[in-house]
Amino acid sequence: MSEKLEFGGRVALVTGASRGIGKAVAVLLARGGARVAVHYRARKAEAEDVAKGLKGGPHRVVQSDVADASAARSLVDQVARDLGGFDILVNNAGIFEAAPIAKVSYGEWRQRWDRTIAVNLTGPANLMYCAARRMMETGGGRIVNVGSRGAFRGEPDSPAYGASKAGLHSLGQSLAQALAPHKIYVMTVAPGWVETDMAQEHLHGPAGDAIRAESPMGRVATPEEVAEVVGFLASGRADFATGCLVDVNGASYLRT
Repeated sequence: MSEKLEFGGRVALVTGASRGIGKAVAVLLARGGARVAVHYRARKAEAEDVAKGLKGGPHRVVQSDVADASAARSLVDQVARDLGGFDILVNNAGIFEAAPIAKVSYGEWRQRWDRTIAVNLTGPANLMYCAARRMMETGGGRIVNVGSRGAFRGEPDSPAYGASKAGLHSLGQSLAQALAPHKIYVMTVAPGWVETDMAQEHLHGPAGDAIRAESPMGRVATPEEVAEVVGFLASGRADFATGCLVDVNGASYLRT
């Protein structure tokens, strides 16, 4: 699919693009001709390596803590200024912090809850607002959010993560309705386990076989497989699917 997707001349911001799904999305968009802003929070060297490896260009490396509300507008404005526009936003940056309710103190609970919601929900919300306002001025655009299977089946060891992704799913649907008249289309993908650095400890630990067995395919997704779906939704070929929520979990969890 990726060889046929075209993004020539479009400007895309991919958050959390120094590794994993974000990196794979940046590679796919650049291969299709997009000018990509590779966002990172702390992994500067990795983000620079991603940008150097992208086809075409120009591309940019941009730093920001998406949990910082004051930084959202500056980030969007910087991308538009440096790359000459703003057409695609991929909200991929996120964190997963364990906080089992029976094992953490109230202070730890509040700290991890606040940080998770700030990074996984409030940050994307602020970026969507700023990006959408700019897209309104230039004739439209596309926003793709990276949610999670955990929003549906629950995250007992990290309830804040599950709640943040459920909120992101709902927010995307609400904004799809609000923004369609402005030719701005909002979609969400909901991966299950993905072969990323963040998941290595689990996938290659004692629970690895059980995790892979959750899917009848006997494995987890690759970042590139998730990126293919993100790219298709961002390409303009799926605009009438605005408001959609696409499961990318290898049939490991089926919603009804």
